[in-house]
Amino acid sequence: MLIRMPAFILALLAALATVGCDTPGPDYTEPEIRQGTIEQITPVNIANNQGQGLGAILGGAAGVGLGSLIGSGTGRDVAMIAGAIGGALVGNEVQRNNTQPIPGEQIIVRTRNGVLVAITQPVGPPLQVGQRVYLQGSGESTRVIPQ
Repeated sequence: MLIRMPAFILALLAALATVGCDTPGPDYTEPEIRQGTIEQITPVNIANNQGQGLGAILGGAAGVGLGSLIGSGTGRDVAMIAGAIGGALVGNEVQRNNTQPIPGEQIIVRTRNGVLVAITQPVGPPLQVGQRVYLQGSGESTRVIPQ
């Protein structure tokens, strides 16, 4: 059993290294940049999820620090755990209440082939209805940029 374990680990590492070195095959294509004309622009607020969870982490760390100052032995361990849980809950709530939305735009673009595409993005370069634009990217990462 001891002899097989290193061989198994070596085989696993070799397999992972081989998978990681894969290059794009013949089916790989460059992302297409689509063109279109802006049909409508509507101002919106985008939820700001940046740093989500950071308040809970900082609050939990502060709670552990404060809990470590209380008592000794098992009582101290219990105080540290309670401090971590309480600090995480308070930190998360404080962060949630202080998160401001990001100003954005919902932009409806008619592509060259007639398809309407709606993109929501933060306010960027000035855009206006009737302007010719590029749609860069795909899915949720699509952005409207001036032509």
